[in-house]
Amino acid sequence: MTQAPEIKIVEVGPRDGLQSEPYTVPTSIKVELIDRLADAGLSVIETTSFVSDQAIPQLSDAELVYARLQQQPGVRYPALVPNERGYERARAAGITDIAVFTAASEAFNQHNINCSIEQSMARFAPVIERAQSDGVSVRGYVSTVMGCPYQGDVPISDVVRISEALYAAGCYEISLGDTIGVGNARQAQDLIRSVAQSIPIEQLAVHFHDTYGQALANIFACLELGVKTIDSSVAGLGGCPYARGATGNVATEDVVYMLDGMGLTTGIDLWALAQTGRWIAAELGRPHSRAGQAVLKTRQ
Repeated sequence: MTQAPEIKIVEVGPRDGLQSEPYTVPTSIKVELIDRLADAGLSVIETTSFVSDQAIPQLSDAELVYARLQQQPGVRYPALVPNERGYERARAAGITDIAVFTAASEAFNQHNINCSIEQSMARFAPVIERAQSDGVSVRGYVSTVMGCPYQGDVPISDVVRISEALYAAGCYEISLGDTIGVGNARQAQDLIRSVAQSIPIEQLAVHFHDTYGQALANIFACLELGVKTIDSSVAGLGGCPYARGATGNVATEDVVYMLDGMGLTTGIDLWALAQTGRWIAAELGRPHSRAGQAVLKTRQ
């Protein structure tokens, strides 16, 4: 009997990883990436975002990507939605799993989606209400939880307040994102301890960028406190189009290698994942992750 995964990996490469690529990635490549990730054992793969074409042109083929997927049983294929129009598009495409987002920094929200935190919450409140009525699950993202490129430090109290609001609105899981990758392990633990006072730790996820090489250390620190859901991006793809200097997400290969070494199960085939990482990195002209390269070398 297959052992149930102890740690859930939420793969964000197809959305968060590709959205800031400087050239248009063909729809066929996006679809193949998602299918390869599912074949490697990823059980949650964020596919795309139903934002306006003007906001993020890279994701203008959202409907087409979702329609072409070879969806596998037991795999969830969520999409990000910014507003009711995005929700309507997602539902028309057949999406049954969505995510909404806001920031813990007022300055970042203004630069990112041109509205205040309060306005962003009001914007997606009807989305959550409609989703609950439709039986659609909703995940909530909180970005800039450990620092903002515009305002600098972000008080933990702000992160707690916004996380509580998302949870109270009906989000089944809250993903805490260090959007510019400036946090360290102690900050990560302080953050988790604070948010977990009002939200069950089983319903918290961490989303670390690796700008200063701290992502794995931060993840390990959060695992020690009981976090069991980790966002990551194959080959470390990504960055934030609204955060100058932010490099990619932590690489899924690096995370899975660390977890495997700790004896924690993910249900992911590291070898197949590394092959997928090498393939997409080559397609995009990007370097492969260090763990991914090392894993592949072991079988050469």
